[in-house]
Amino acid sequence: MSGIGELCAGYGGLGQAVQQAIGGDIAWVSDIDKGANKVLAHRFPGVPNIGDMTTVDWSQVAPVDVLCGGTPCQDLSHAGKRRGMTEGTRSNLWVAMREAIAQLRPGLVVWENVRGAYSAEADSELEPCAGCVGDGSGVHLRALGRVLGDLSDLGYVGGWHGLRAADVGAPHGRFRVFVVAYPNDSGRREQRWPVAVRPQLAAVEHPSSGALLPTPVADNSRGLPSSTTDFSSLPNAVCQLLPTPAVNDMGEGKTVEAWDEWTAKMKAAHGNGNGHGASLSIEAQRLIPTPSVADAMGGHERRGGKRGEELLLKGMAKEGHLERWGQYADAIHCWEQVTRPAPPPTETGPKGNPRLSAEFSSWMMGVPDGWITDVPGITRNEALKLAGNGVVPAQGAAAIRFLLASLEVAA
Repeated sequence: MSGIGELCAGYGGLGQAVQQAIGGDIAWVSDIDKGANKVLAHRFPGVPNIGDMTTVDWSQVAPVDVLCGGTPCQDLSHAGKRRGMTEGTRSNLWVAMREAIAQLRPGLVVWENVRGAYSAEADSELEPCAGCVGDGSGVHLRALGRVLGDLSDLGYVGGWHGLRAADVGAPHGRFRVFVVAYPNDSGRREQRWPVAVRPQLAAVEHPSSGALLPTPVADNSRGLPSSTTDFSSLPNAVCQLLPTPAVNDMGEGKTVEAWDEWTAKMKAAHGNGNGHGASLSIEAQRLIPTPSVADAMGGHERRGGKRGEELLLKGMAKEGHLERWGQYADAIHCWEQVTRPAPPPTETGPKGNPRLSAEFSSWMMGVPDGWITDVPGITRNEALKLAGNGVVPAQGAAAIRFLLASLEVAA
């Protein structure tokens, strides 16, 4: 056995997290999304995409050391209808990943999903009907419990950990829960982990003496830059976070003025703002001007606009890098220290209006420069969807290291 298999791979974020945490090569991937398949084929040439995981004959798939996957979150997310991990839902595609684990018996399993996994209802053989576990009516089994229970049924033991992207320095708060599990029939402790994993454990075997994740702050709308070994040089200050990339951004296609007017009306009518939170598309428009032809032509550094005198990008660059990001300057600066300089947040749309840049969304997710947007044939909508669905690799790597260390010490 060798390598990493990634289900529901998207742009490969969880596979990258595994590689950052313990090393290894991608052996095969599985996804059916058109945009994801373009990225996977371009970034992993020669790596098989086994397609729809619900129709795969796992006896014909090469075994792997590590099997990872972020199964669909639509029915678990607080942004959806909360149908749960139940029969007939997309989130119940966990069953296909469970079957892959049962057949392939990987030495390590990594599962990732949204915060709603803590609370969304679930069905399983443990609780096939309401009230089968415990007394009284109501939901007793949640999605995370379903996953852990199924893994236990398969003879795996492990743990879970939740953290925000901001906890590793990202400029937004995307929360994800991670599960790491290994077979409980591996015999001696030194033989428990896959061969590919064992050399990496020395660095994480004793979490009390190594780098730890930062303690989450009480206000989850704000981010505290990490103080771990990897990020010790970052500013130790609370940052105002950007809205996280989303598959369906309510502000997409709207001007700042139209968004603010609509939000004001919703707040007046319902007393709770727009009900959907801040929009990354709108906040990107507030940050810096869209690149303009006038920037290259040496024209005036200010121009008129609906918001009055608007500074061109050329003029804005003279005012200093951090100042141009306004209230998000600290958060942007944090992530630049970990990744690379931030790209412009907006681009010019077909009608000449500023719109959210897909590369800016990709940068927020911490993937390499152009990883999504430089793929041949990728569309802007496909790129934005991938960023909105994805996991921050550094976030996943931090959770995996933490869980491996905890499991190793607890054994």
